Amino acid sequence: MAVAFTREEDYEARAADLPDRPISPHPNLVTASGLLAIEAELTQARAAYAAAQADGGISVDRTAMARATRDLRYWSSRRASAQLTEPEGPAETVQFGRTVEIEREDGRRQTFRIVGEDEADPAQGRISYVAPLARALAGRAVGDVVELNGGEVEVMSVR
Repeated sequence: MAVAFTREEDYEARAADLPDRPISPHPNLVTASGLLAIEAELTQARAAYAAAQADGGISVDRTAMARATRDLRYWSSRRASAQLTEPEGPAETVQFGRTVEIEREDGRRQTFRIVGEDEADPAQGRISYVAPLARALAGRAVGDVVELNGGEVEVMSVR
């Protein structure tokens, strides 16, 4: 059979077959700002879905519709499972929602806030509560030294 009569792979259809965004098995703890961010993402996803439908949906641009549908499913799920969690009691111990300053063995100081998975952004000083550092520090107080990855970190402040 000549090559002219074989069907070439439909790259657009393959691109439109986007896998779902993975959902974490951990509880979806969020801060107040994290909940607002999820709601903003959900609003954006709804708008993208509506735009894809208005533009002709799957018959016109499979990739845009697949992306919009995938994001809408993800953010709807994350909003439905969100558990607004605020720190309890005085800021004496490291816990979800608190800002922590640590000092490493080499003298470097780092400050970060422990937040939900969707709002984590280490470059912006926000780490997920399921991150190894956050787990190691949970429940610790100022002055506590924690062993982490073969080194030590000391809790300098909690707020």
